[in-house]
Amino acid sequence: MSSAAVNPEPAPPTRQAPLGGPFARVVAANLSSSLGDGIARVAAPLLAVQLTDDPLLVSLVAVAALLPWLVLAIPAGVLVDRIDRRLALGLAGGVRALVAAGLLALHLTGALTIWWLLLVVLLYGALETVYDGAIRAVVPSIVLRGDLPRANSRIEATEIVVQQFLSQPLTSWLLAFSAAWALGLNTAAYAVAGGLALTLPAVASGIAARRRRQVADEPGRAEAGQDDDADVAAPTAGWRAELAAGFRFIWASSMLRPLWIVSVLIGICHAAITSTLVLFILERLDVPEAWYGTFMLAGAVGALTAAAVTSRLKARFGTGPVMAAVNAVGLGAWFLVGVFPLAGVGAVAIFVSFGCTTTWNVLVMSLRQAAVPNHLLGRVHGTWRTALWGAMPLGSLAGGLLARSGYSTPLIVGATVGLMVSAVGHRYIATLPDPETLDAVEPARA
Repeated sequence: MSSAAVNPEPAPPTRQAPLGGPFARVVAANLSSSLGDGIARVAAPLLAVQLTDDPLLVSLVAVAALLPWLVLAIPAGVLVDRIDRRLALGLAGGVRALVAAGLLALHLTGALTIWWLLLVVLLYGALETVYDGAIRAVVPSIVLRGDLPRANSRIEATEIVVQQFLSQPLTSWLLAFSAAWALGLNTAAYAVAGGLALTLPAVASGIAARRRRQVADEPGRAEAGQDDDADVAAPTAGWRAELAAGFRFIWASSMLRPLWIVSVLIGICHAAITSTLVLFILERLDVPEAWYGTFMLAGAVGALTAAAVTSRLKARFGTGPVMAAVNAVGLGAWFLVGVFPLAGVGAVAIFVSFGCTTTWNVLVMSLRQAAVPNHLLGRVHGTWRTALWGAMPLGSLAGGLLARSGYSTPLIVGATVGLMVSAVGHRYIATLPDPETLDAVEPARA
């Protein structure tokens, strides 16, 4: 097996501004999609509450949003690694616009039921597997490795501003006035996102990197007589081999494998906590429905604050210690509000937990992007999300069942189990390296 460096791809040309023009266009394309996502994520649970009062059925909205990752994330990753990534983004945005238009039509005709809503959310989730894999794979094509935490922080920050500061209060008030306005804006946002994605520069396509890899690989394989397993990333391999490539790469990595397992377990706990959070806020904290989005701005402030300071925290304390700390603190915040269900405590807990989750996401994404070759990013990302987001519906279902005995129960139980997992994995997480040092510490394949 090869013992090459983690990322055999050449660094992006220094003539490109690390966070300059190409990156700015990626952010612009992502902003419109984030607006659509933000409206959908606020509207879906609020519409569900209007259609049913069963906590389990409400929790199925979260299940429907995440379930596609269990079966579609890896095929979506293969697709992202095979085609022009700009086209993948454009298709995902355009088809989501059509689905959003269908939801608007159902509402206007009075035909919307909880089951139609679940189908729409399921389709949104399926298309998100393509969009999310493509947008994450685009960033390392145009940003230098050492700038990945800063670039990912900016993407997180812009998504937070649009999805939460803008979308959450706007959607809540629009729904209170007329759902047609919220659903119409959602349709337009996805349509614009699909169009903007097609204007991204050629460097974002990923095609050049795949061609360089193919040219570099072919002579080496012919001379060495390597078998298929020796090259987990062959761009000309069949679909079956490509579907397994992401898993083989992660499992062969002594850094990514345990990080993947810990992320999945913690993700299940967070899913249990948040699947019926809308009911906890409306019924237990007595927040009026029209003010739901405004109340959730506490999480937006926390997430935006975290996005602004994550790079500095990483530079001062190191990636591993920061990740270990935010993991425990975020879960502790959920436990606190579960035990003391007061609006003020809830606002603080949401601020802290959303901020900790943002820091964790930025640093995990930066580690993956630095550790994975460009031509494998889509498949590794898809495999990662298959287990992570594919397992989270189990947590969402558990949260819905727990909520039947009390809306505070999912927060208390989910946070307790999560803290136990964090304690077991603390030593490993705290020793994770910084992204820019991975060439020296992590082999590409076992």
